[in-house]
Amino acid sequence: MTQPRSVALLITGKSTMEGAGVRLNRIFGHPEVPRFDPFLLLDDFGSDNPDDYIAGFPWHPHRGIETVTYMLSGEVEHGDSLGNEGVIGTGDVQWMTAGSGIIHQEMPRRVDGGLRGFQLWANLPAASKMMEPCYRDVSADTIPEVSPHDGLKIKVIAGEIVGVRGPVQDVVVEPEYLDITLEPGADVEHPTPPGHTVFAYAVTGRGKVGHNGTHELSRGQLALFTEGDSVLFRASDVPFRFLLVSGKPLGEPVAWSGPIVMNTREELATAFREYQDGTFFK
Repeated sequence: MTQPRSVALLITGKSTMEGAGVRLNRIFGHPEVPRFDPFLLLDDFGSDNPDDYIAGFPWHPHRGIETVTYMLSGEVEHGDSLGNEGVIGTGDVQWMTAGSGIIHQEMPRRVDGGLRGFQLWANLPAASKMMEPCYRDVSADTIPEVSPHDGLKIKVIAGEIVGVRGPVQDVVVEPEYLDITLEPGADVEHPTPPGHTVFAYAVTGRGKVGHNGTHELSRGQLALFTEGDSVLFRASDVPFRFLLVSGKPLGEPVAWSGPIVMNTREELATAFREYQDGTFFK
């Protein structure tokens, strides 16, 4: 018998400004640690007005984390200190493991029809924080879409649905990252690994979520779920699109300052000192 998860926390993002002047909604971040372990931050960014995003995120460092950028529409140019460069376009994902240290930039392009995307930060365990940096650039055409039943479509970025695995694999925190759309009135019960942290973020529309459908989730809201081995969703009278994310908690101390996340304050001090004196790269 399954044990459906209930809603432990329902939150709405807060408007903020990051980078060189990018307006975005921060759904969760530093104040929510450690409730979302192993996840650290989720931003919903984009606008129909290029002035809200064109300044971008110029060169900045990361260490000790992974960043996951998923574009719904528009384009973001990226480059890094290892010589990688490219463009993340509509439907693409970039899964970057900062590991021991990387300096990169993310610069949105001016586009017609608006830009929208998400950036999720996942923590790395102490044993992996100083691993070699790497990228997984995932193009939209390599992300499988499945339809287990009528009224349900799932894009599988990480994880496995009905025997179909997403292109992002072999990540330390065993993540599942799904983009799910339910047609009006349709529902789904999705199994989740016991012990994993699970949350859903409403992209568009609205629906009932959690055990017995006691909470409504609307665009811009996030539900963090209690322990259990499945989650329930039902769309209301409009299509309901949401991100469903889960991962294995690390249960380790978090020392976080700006773009760097380590386990101790001493490790943070070392990282910033190395960044200043030019020995950041390992």
